[in-house]
Amino acid sequence: MRLRNVRGAKEAIDASEYVIKEPVKWKGRWRELFGNDHPIHLEIGMGKGKFITTLAAEHPNINYIGIERFSSVLFRALEKQQEQKLANLFFLREDAAAITEYFAPSEIDRIYLNFSDPWPKDRHAKRRLTSKEFFSRYDQILVPDGEVQFKTDNRMLFDFSLEQVEESGWTLAIKTFDLHHSDYQDGNVMTEYEEKFSAKGNPICKLVAIRQQ
Repeated sequence: MRLRNVRGAKEAIDASEYVIKEPVKWKGRWRELFGNDHPIHLEIGMGKGKFITTLAAEHPNINYIGIERFSSVLFRALEKQQEQKLANLFFLREDAAAITEYFAPSEIDRIYLNFSDPWPKDRHAKRRLTSKEFFSRYDQILVPDGEVQFKTDNRMLFDFSLEQVEESGWTLAIKTFDLHHSDYQDGNVMTEYEEKFSAKGNPICKLVAIRQQ
């Protein structure tokens, strides 16, 4: 369930140096903001930020940008960042549908999608972050050998995503229906949702999609 109406969330976000207010101004110039030429990894729908703040702390030679459209949820991620003050992590409070307005071609090296909203109604399929429409957007901003990593406990969404990868002309580099009992679990960083669902015994699905070479 999404957090709602956290008192002071909007004000804290507006005042924070870690939340970029006009991302369109940094299109093609994100490495100037970070002050280095390190790879840029993007998490779309980052929730409370456990995943991306953990990665940023563990990998100082990678730049991270987290996108979250709900202020009350972004606020929790911002609290984590304000404690750690990681120089390689910034946030956007924006709708992911507009990512091509914020990032230039070949500016992003990797995209993470974790436990995304399944948008269960068929008429909302285009809003799913693993739809063909979104893969088209990812294609525009990723480097040629960039990749999309997706995790979920929703099997219907995962099956849909597998179909969309193929229909989008991408290739599956990794596919597993039970990540925590697979050969791909080494180095896995769990999100809040992943911890919750795994504790209930729900298998976690994961795919890594790359462009066809």
